[in-house]
Amino acid sequence: MKRKLISAIGIAGMMVSIAACGGEGDGGSDKGADAKELTVWLTVDAQNNWPELVKAADAAVQKKHPGLKINHEYYGWPDKNAKLDAVLATDKAPDVVEMGNTEMLGYMVKGAFAPLDQAKFDNSDAWLDGLKASVTYEDKTYGVPYYAGGRVANWRKDVAASVGVKSAPKTYKGLTAALDKIQKKQGDKFSAWYQPTRDWYAAMSFVYDAGGAIATESGGQWKASLSSPESLKGLKEFKNVVDSYMHGDKTKDESDRYIVYGQGKSSMIFAAAWEGATAEDPKNDKTGKLKGNLENFVMPGPSGKNMPVFLGGSDLAVPVKSDAQALAAEWINAFAGSSGQKGLMAKGNLPNNKTDLATLKNDPKTAVPATAAESNWFVPMAPGWGQVEKAQILQTMLQSIGTGKKSVEAAAKEADAAIDKVINTK
Repeated sequence: MKRKLISAIGIAGMMVSIAACGGEGDGGSDKGADAKELTVWLTVDAQNNWPELVKAADAAVQKKHPGLKINHEYYGWPDKNAKLDAVLATDKAPDVVEMGNTEMLGYMVKGAFAPLDQAKFDNSDAWLDGLKASVTYEDKTYGVPYYAGGRVANWRKDVAASVGVKSAPKTYKGLTAALDKIQKKQGDKFSAWYQPTRDWYAAMSFVYDAGGAIATESGGQWKASLSSPESLKGLKEFKNVVDSYMHGDKTKDESDRYIVYGQGKSSMIFAAAWEGATAEDPKNDKTGKLKGNLENFVMPGPSGKNMPVFLGGSDLAVPVKSDAQALAAEWINAFAGSSGQKGLMAKGNLPNNKTDLATLKNDPKTAVPATAAESNWFVPMAPGWGQVEKAQILQTMLQSIGTGKKSVEAAAKEADAAIDKVINTK
């Protein structure tokens, strides 16, 4: 569930001191425990897909606090952060706000969110690693994971069967052997694996599978590591995939991948779990053959283990300027705690914790995304990471590699230099 880091991640003019605003004691705040009003900002995902879960959280908190008024505002992802930045510069901040997990870091660095006592939230000792990382900065917790979305492989069973492959591969060697057969049969105008070159979420999965990393931290300082032997190994295998199986435009990103997939120009994607189902929707399926013919499977990695996947999702945070921090934390736990997670799973989301995730592995309908999510990675939690994303350093590197403009080594070295200039900058 990709959330692009908005350029306003450095909140203009807002250098808030968390210590001066309360909540510095045990990592939580009793501020506003007797507040009479609560304002909750969520995205339209909650409004459209699980409004009953919002109402249930309201009811649970209002039962404990009779007379409490709870206001809800809903925003689309593209405009949410601009509105949030504007209101954080005033004294009318919301009490709860939903954030994409890659959006959290810049706001934590700037002191926009209040620290929370992790122990007060259900299943916090079992939060998924990638989601826990997204709400943690300098050993403090500034948010609560809400729900997750992972990445899986998805392919056309009919195309695989046409070359004698009747089941999804369990190993990377088995996968590439099947794709080689498909590519040979379909010809060079077909992409056996449609893998957009600028898709850094997929490319970095190869890097982490090989034991590499985007950047590493030592002594409080971050340093880019795309030129390490391990990272280069992963990048070279990603290039091999693009060279061997991707016969579309090698300057594109993944934003319209499900549309291309629906056009019948490829037999496989490595994508967010929802993309296959969206491709087979009648309005996107231009072949008329995809419904019931697509299969999700856990992406095997070249290492011999399951491919580590970027774990996207949403978090819930309490702005440091909130006058109802204690009640905000109660509402978050009512919404994203144990009962809320059951409701979110029923809607097709991955839960925020390993305990609930394990139950999904026993259901054939959810076993693939649940298993895939167990091996995950997240972006470096460095103060300047927002500037890395804003500058699209990884996408530029990958396009240079995929188009052959630069060698893997040269492109990685250039990306490392660009990352190192900004990654430690607050």
